[in-house]
Amino acid sequence: MNARKDAAIFDGRHVHFIGIGGCGTSGLALMMKSRGATVSGSDQSASDTTNSLRSAGIAVSIGNSPADLQPDIDLVVYSAAVAADHPELVRAESMKIETMTYAQALGWAQSGRTGISIAGTHGKSTTTALLAHLLIEAGLDPSVIVGANCPQLNGGGTRTGSELIPSGLLAGTPGIFVAEACEFNRSFHSHQPTMALINNVEEDHLDVYGSLDEIVKSFRVFAGNLPAAEVGGKLLIGHEGAHRRSVASGLQCAVSTFGWSPTADYKVEYEPSTNATSIWYRNEEMLSWRGRLSGEHNALNSAAAAILATWLGATASSIKHALENFAGVERRMQYLGACVTDAGANVRVFDDYGHHPTECERTLTALRNAENPRRIICVFQPHQHSRTRFLLEQFAQSFSHADLVIVPPIYFVRDSEIERTLVSSADLVARLNAKGTNARAIDDFAEIGEFLHRHTQDGDLIVVMGAGPVWKIGHDFVKALTQQTNRAASMPPRAAASPSE
Repeated sequence: MNARKDAAIFDGRHVHFIGIGGCGTSGLALMMKSRGATVSGSDQSASDTTNSLRSAGIAVSIGNSPADLQPDIDLVVYSAAVAADHPELVRAESMKIETMTYAQALGWAQSGRTGISIAGTHGKSTTTALLAHLLIEAGLDPSVIVGANCPQLNGGGTRTGSELIPSGLLAGTPGIFVAEACEFNRSFHSHQPTMALINNVEEDHLDVYGSLDEIVKSFRVFAGNLPAAEVGGKLLIGHEGAHRRSVASGLQCAVSTFGWSPTADYKVEYEPSTNATSIWYRNEEMLSWRGRLSGEHNALNSAAAAILATWLGATASSIKHALENFAGVERRMQYLGACVTDAGANVRVFDDYGHHPTECERTLTALRNAENPRRIICVFQPHQHSRTRFLLEQFAQSFSHADLVIVPPIYFVRDSEIERTLVSSADLVARLNAKGTNARAIDDFAEIGEFLHRHTQDGDLIVVMGAGPVWKIGHDFVKALTQQTNRAASMPPRAAASPSE
């Protein structure tokens, strides 16, 4: 169906989610429940997420359960992973129940609110969570849906706020709803924002778009959904790296740019050695802070969130305080801990979601500058065969800050079996070595863990990167060494040997 334009009213409705265990769908389900809907759902497998949904009073069934669709259901929402022939979806359509994709339902939920959509090839989750944190600290009580867990959003990725903005410049206007806007499958075209951010625009999801030109066109369609400037429509777009002229020229909304250039509307400055960031507007310093997130990319993410928060009525002092205590989101350059290996090597371990060449390069650069390790050992699992094939040369040039790159098999998702035969982890390893980056392929996660135990040296930094299950390697490595250390600490001291022994 087409996205609805009427204001979303959930009170008294029964909404059923197919694929309710996803990060976005689970968040939207919780939000709809808090806004008065009766919510149920299903998922292919049980998880911590489905368990927490049940604890929140949402009925969740595991597996395909078309017989469980009740006649009182008003709306069925299904995730992007649900096929058109899914038994529950087919059953819902046969029962003449209204259906929406997750993206359409999210856009509908934004209607009647002051919607803020955060888009861009990179940095969406971090910037969405950051903006949410700034607005919460400013007392603006936003609703939020972000595609990652954030400790400062009660460990999750969703929050339901006020129906009206409670204070500040926009007090009394419709409540703020901040949402991450994903460009995959053009999902973000369904959003209904009042304001939006486009952080950057690069080649990605080429299995969907085919070319960078089509990606740029898609972002322009997204930006074109913003209302006119006269009714509050605003776009903040990267001065560099966002194809701003092609995306934003001729839009009806107000357009502002941010970035490193003195010609940007909001000029950003960053000092890596001190992690100090500042924003300049019309040649005057608007804000400065020292945050906990390292790297130029996070300086830009933070600056974008700060500018949007200012537009929404947050004060400079509250923004500064919130930026300086924001702890980040899970799997975004996340510090897992420091460990001592069997050989006595002290190592630090990080986990990161990066699965695009630019993301990998920026994270490794930030870790090199911020942590100053003896060596960086990167375990990188490519995500999708098509992405790896399309961007192979870019990947080959993105790991220069790593001293060793270990590559497990490519994570197979959303690709055909034919695509699976066209590229392998061995191809990436060959290109990395050809570019002067030491790399090797290891097929088994357990074997990678054993390799790390044997070969890490004192002062090394391990970073595990990828959007698939590769995160388990870093977590298991830290867990094993932590348990080993705890066992050793709990053992009674060995008695001194007697002279006769």
